[in-house]
Amino acid sequence: MTLEDALQLVLSKLDDCGIPYMITGSFASNVHGLPRATQDADIVIETGAKALDRFLKILGEDFYASPEAAQEALARRGIFNIIHLPTGLKIDLIIRKTRPFSHTEFLRRQEVDFLGRGRWFASAEDIILAKLEWAKSGQSERQLTDALNVAKIRGKSLDRSYLQTWARELGVENSLEDILRSLGD
Repeated sequence: MTLEDALQLVLSKLDDCGIPYMITGSFASNVHGLPRATQDADIVIETGAKALDRFLKILGEDFYASPEAAQEALARRGIFNIIHLPTGLKIDLIIRKTRPFSHTEFLRRQEVDFLGRGRWFASAEDIILAKLEWAKSGQSERQLTDALNVAKIRGKSLDRSYLQTWARELGVENSLEDILRSLGD
């Protein structure tokens, strides 16, 4: 089983439990930009306690998951992870935040063909913004590179007005301007 197969399995179980999701992070930047190797996946979810419990129960023995960590993450609208033991794929499940950007980002998610199945991914613009925000908090060059690569691939199709509006709100306008300037168009 590949990492992608393990991710598909998790996404199917989220669907089975009626938990809306959005793939973000490296898997999403790979879809919208230049692919790079990754050993983890990031998925934003909207769920309640009962659906989350059901999801954790149907994961099965091939997954490590802490129900306590999951419920704590739900209570504080944070993050918890599960690990697919046969492949070692770590999946960070992020409870969708209540802030306006997170709400808008989730509404804008797009269904994309992923290995023959329609799966929900963050939009290219929202990946750029999220990567810039992560880079701001962690000073990660990889996040900036991912954001730049998505911008290069998507180019003129990007909604620049949307990007600039939310970049100001998120405090990443200087980083966004650097990226847009580097596109030279």
